Amino acid sequence: MKNNTMITDFYELTMAQTYFEQGKKDEVVYFDIFFRKNPFDGGYLMVGGLESIIEYLENFHFEERHINYLRSLGTFKDEFLDYLKEVHFTGDLYAMEEGTVAFPNEPVLTVRTNVIEAQLIETALLACFNHASLVMTSAKRITNEANGILVMEFGARRARGLESSVEASKYAYLGGCVGTSNTEAGYRYHIPVMGTMAHSLIQEAEDEYQAFLNYAKSNPNNCVFLVDTYDTLQSGIPNAIRVAKDYLIPNGFPFKGIRIDSGDLAYLSKEARRMLDEAGFTSTGICLSNGLDEFTIRDLKEQGACMNSLGVGDNISASKERVGGVYKLVAVEENDTIAPRIKVSGDTIKTTTPGYKKVYRFYDQGSGYALGDVITVHHEKIPHDHYTLVSPVEPWKKTELENFKVEELQKTIYKEGQLVYQLPSLEERRKFASENYNRIYPEVRRIQKPAEYYVDLSDELRELKNQLLEEHTKTLRLKKEK
Repeated sequence: MKNNTMITDFYELTMAQTYFEQGKKDEVVYFDIFFRKNPFDGGYLMVGGLESIIEYLENFHFEERHINYLRSLGTFKDEFLDYLKEVHFTGDLYAMEEGTVAFPNEPVLTVRTNVIEAQLIETALLACFNHASLVMTSAKRITNEANGILVMEFGARRARGLESSVEASKYAYLGGCVGTSNTEAGYRYHIPVMGTMAHSLIQEAEDEYQAFLNYAKSNPNNCVFLVDTYDTLQSGIPNAIRVAKDYLIPNGFPFKGIRIDSGDLAYLSKEARRMLDEAGFTSTGICLSNGLDEFTIRDLKEQGACMNSLGVGDNISASKERVGGVYKLVAVEENDTIAPRIKVSGDTIKTTTPGYKKVYRFYDQGSGYALGDVITVHHEKIPHDHYTLVSPVEPWKKTELENFKVEELQKTIYKEGQLVYQLPSLEERRKFASENYNRIYPEVRRIQKPAEYYVDLSDELRELKNQLLEEHTKTLRLKKEK
């Protein structure tokens, strides 16, 4: 297992040395990971990254080579470096499981440990969460819009680095893709691998027909011909049909499909379907690719495009969007009590919700759909007979809940440094993600202008936040008066 302990921002180490010199190495703190805004201007986020976080924490320790490098920088004192030699994760970790649908400002992950450990692991935890959640959310938006049309992840060459490409393939699969072009991801995670051919194979051959024939002889059971190298309708499809009739069918092999990677995909796919059907290949599939995203897929469907599968790369593995997950201190243990902390900002969205918290989700007993979430102070209990949800944006809007069941969203992952959570298999997580997603109302899952999903603060937590804000305002006023 790779040691990624040094994947931490330099200021985490300089802050850690400050805590150490102040004698605070045993101070217990609480940090939350959350995000402030849904990616893609959508209605939700799919939680990913827990597997990578566990792998990181299981091997979190500084090796002698790390210590030697840090010493060479001339920034750190010997006493602190000696302390780092013994550091490993000794705290508690609570997190939403991979595949959980989450919403802004909910604590997706909570760390309770000493302040130095908590600071050192920040960068890696955020990197794991942000990347995996972005890929899973993008994949889910695309596969949901495809709605039964198979989506293959083809994004390895567009991903941000080699390891990133493998992780993206895994989280795309968890997000609903049926397979990947990335052979390493197939090898490592047992994800189905799939693909067709590139234009270069056709360009290299003496002519298109010969290229298709060569490919058919080499790959007779998996013939999906790329038909848009020269002219899709006048050359590509006719040559694919010809090879099928000349070689595949006479030798007992299937004509599996064609792929169109350029041009007017809606028009070309409809013409391709007509030509294939007229030639007797009614079961031959059509794969479309070329910069597809959820909006293009929606348009293709509305325009009657004929497609059995889709190849999607950039917009899953290298999306230009971001999650923007943050890691914020929310409490400190003082004199056997948990003292809440708040970050106040002139930008309202950056003012944090203080305290050690829990997140609960209400499900309608009849439909099974999620009705809303509530964030509470950790010790609160949720009544099971009646609850009032308040809109976070328009507090005069209230929903009275009855006939519901409640689920706590965070699970215990680590307790006192010991891994107590059994990570489900990839297939189990994929199934969980699909089931969890399907319990969210379709209106919330819309790719544009989704319905608002209620994430409420309990009365006690709301009062706590208001109290800390009032104390902050009072402190500022007294400073001005002085």
